[in-house]
Amino acid sequence: MRKLLFQMMALLVAAALMSSCTAGPDTNGPSPSTPAASSPGTPSASDTPAPDTETSAPAPAPSSPPAPSAGPGAGNAELAIMVTPSETETTENYTLVCQNGVPAAESKHPTAEAACTALKNNAALLSPSTKGTAQACTEQYGGPQKATVTGIVDETPVDATFARTNGCEISAWNAAQDILGASGGAA
Repeated sequence: MRKLLFQMMALLVAAALMSSCTAGPDTNGPSPSTPAASSPGTPSASDTPAPDTETSAPAPAPSSPPAPSAGPGAGNAELAIMVTPSETETTENYTLVCQNGVPAAESKHPTAEAACTALKNNAALLSPSTKGTAQACTEQYGGPQKATVTGIVDETPVDATFARTNGCEISAWNAAQDILGASGGAA
């Protein structure tokens, strides 16, 4: 009985404490959740949010620039191309500059005309879509060749890598073969 009396007293004390925290409908005083009136020109407590209140939507995640669409492009490009035929051979560096699908004089590329034509016919050649996807690729080895192409095609930044380590990468390499240059055409 004594235990039951103690529990009842604890409940009454808790109820009394809780009722004193908020103003009831019959009281005249402001409750803690109701802001006090303020004079004009003076910011009130409701004008400034609490420190832990989120005041704006989070910024969207940065997105990579859109890849050129497959199909004809303007044919404008400024590219730096590095092709490594194998680990024991010297890396070959090319510069390809195209204007309206025609190589510019500053191009230093073994097949500049074919490369500019290929970029004009399909601006997306340097945007292989298989990287980082769950696409199934045949497990075959096409050779040790690697290539990196950086620059701009039709005002879109390009940073593409090519290899011949599986069927998808071999396919992308073969599609970009004219751009990768003479050693890009692995036998």
